[in-house]
Amino acid sequence: MDFILQPWPWYVSGPAIAFVMLLLFYFGKTFGVSSNLETLCTIGGAGRFNSYFNSDWKSNAWNLTFIAGTIIGGFISYQWLSTNEVIALNTQTVQDLSDIGIQNAGQTYLPKEIFSINSILSFKGILILLLGGFLVGFGARYAGGCTSGHAIVGLSNLEKPSLIAVIGFFIGGLIMTWVLIPLIF
Repeated sequence: MDFILQPWPWYVSGPAIAFVMLLLFYFGKTFGVSSNLETLCTIGGAGRFNSYFNSDWKSNAWNLTFIAGTIIGGFISYQWLSTNEVIALNTQTVQDLSDIGIQNAGQTYLPKEIFSINSILSFKGILILLLGGFLVGFGARYAGGCTSGHAIVGLSNLEKPSLIAVIGFFIGGLIMTWVLIPLIF
């Protein structure tokens, strides 16, 4: 059980991801989380409003199983496989988070200043969820896929657009971390 509760080393998780990618390549499948939104919209009848969603959703049904497994696995991991230990954060990170109003950084996985029901249902929380959700959804479609699709599948297939997208993801993450989050909080 201790093996499951600890972070897996790169020499276990890396080859496991490579093996999954090899299987996907062999069976002619592509992987990505954002493509499931298209599949769900197609199942929901969005094709009546936009021809983009007129496709055979059954060919992507396997990917819906992946998303269901991700949700179930995340719940199981949080509920029964999470330790109650304090998270080891760099002291400078704790100070930086404290400076923007996040107290007790490292004491829990999800800071209550961001993830509590009261924070999420506040005007600022709803605005962040709506704006952030729109930007993530728009960005995933504009980039032709999400971070997992480009970074895992696209780079594995040596696709230049995926390399450009992943560089953009990192630049966006840096801007969010160092510029926008301090302004928001």
